[in-house]
Amino acid sequence: MTDPTVRKIIHIDMDAFFASVEQRDDPALRGKPVAVGSAAARGVVAAASYEARTFGVRSALPSVTALRRCPELVFVPPRFEVYRAVSAQIHAIFADYTDLIQPLSLDEAYLDVTEDRRGLQTAWATAKEIRARILEQTGLTASAGISYNKFLAKLASDHRKPNGQFAVTPEMGAAWVEQLPVAKFHGVGPVTAAKMKRLGIETGADLKARSIAFLAQHFGSSAEWYHGIARGIDDRPVNPSRERKSSGAETTFDRDLTDPAEIEAGVLKMAGDVAAWCLGRQQFGRTVTVKAKYADFRQVTRSRTQPQTVCDPSDLRSTAIELIRSLYPLEQGVRLVGVTVSKFEPMTWDMPLFSDDKSLE
Repeated sequence: MTDPTVRKIIHIDMDAFFASVEQRDDPALRGKPVAVGSAAARGVVAAASYEARTFGVRSALPSVTALRRCPELVFVPPRFEVYRAVSAQIHAIFADYTDLIQPLSLDEAYLDVTEDRRGLQTAWATAKEIRARILEQTGLTASAGISYNKFLAKLASDHRKPNGQFAVTPEMGAAWVEQLPVAKFHGVGPVTAAKMKRLGIETGADLKARSIAFLAQHFGSSAEWYHGIARGIDDRPVNPSRERKSSGAETTFDRDLTDPAEIEAGVLKMAGDVAAWCLGRQQFGRTVTVKAKYADFRQVTRSRTQPQTVCDPSDLRSTAIELIRSLYPLEQGVRLVGVTVSKFEPMTWDMPLFSDDKSLE
């Protein structure tokens, strides 16, 4: 990547961040399957060590399911003040290399290192030095993806996890994307991946072969984005001032639904997806919005703003159900439902985060 007009972007992703901090601070946990969260009957896993992940334990998994998959799983309560302090150490390291830092969460960020502030010549060398300094100063490992855009850098950071790095150059980008499963693409969630599979789209090459018109027909306003990333194109800059305003999920049913129980099951699933995102990013908002699209494509929304942030998944679930029920009796069949949380606010962690709830199942 020697062309000065080509961006040099690094995506740094800490390896099993919360669980790794716990294993670092308690030697007795090292080498054991660890889950950060609550072991209560209806608790939720916030993070899992790599030892736990081999058993299929993941964040947002109900604790009872996690223990069923891994009976030896050790639960530890979250210490967000410690995670925030370690994250601040890591971001201080980033600041030595660039001012263009876009945090995604406590444990990952994009860095634009096109300007070679420390004279290391390559983004590869820069990523390697950053990872070495993180290990030296925090005792934790990080993985890095290096590329000419954010989409490819994020994909690349998963390619050598844990404790590795991988680069996708402009010469290899388009071909590299073609051979990847679309389910691995950032921005293609499980629902969209399943829909793509039904349409015969399972790889980047499959996605690239579809026309803009086809993608617009099936994916609406996302068509141009999918068309671009299938070719390794992503023009988004690293934005250090970026603040996430909302988090939402929606699903299109295979048929128009009129049965309230079926519609509410879809709402509960979308509320679970949003709760999992908020939990993983530690971002919570006060406004819950439910969207429904009727068979004739007419769209309606209902919102409620709470006096405090919605942290408990059961609160998000119950609010979403109350909002969708405000649409009854239905005017006609429903083809799509969505749930969004917005009006994010800074959090204090003295409130119950891991409640006795199963809304993420």
